[in-house]
Amino acid sequence: MKVVAAYMLAVLGGNASPSADDLKKILGSVGAEADDDRIELMLSQVKGKCITELVACGREKMASVPSSGDAVDVATIATGDVAPSVEHKEEKVEEDEESDNEIFTLFDDEV
Repeated sequence: MKVVAAYMLAVLGGNASPSADDLKKILGSVGAEADDDRIELMLSQVKGKCITELVACGREKMASVPSSGDAVDVATIATGDVAPSVEHKEEKVEEDEESDNEIFTLFDDEV
């Protein structure tokens, strides 16, 4: 996933066809290790393809992936055709005064 993210960052940054070195540089800038095999595999799969089409294809695939809760199409909710059925309830949780003091007992010199 980090290789895909680096690729997307490179394309969004104006590099229409990033190289393996470009992706390694991006990943290295955030301290992530770059796996040469994964980078080469991904670059071979996206070579010559438009990033917009790749994202659209990915969205279609993700729409068919089941998720927890109600399986409602995100596009349907966004257009307002169906309201999400999930209600968020706020629960008030009372804090225990003793739990605040437990932190300080960890650092006490008394044993």
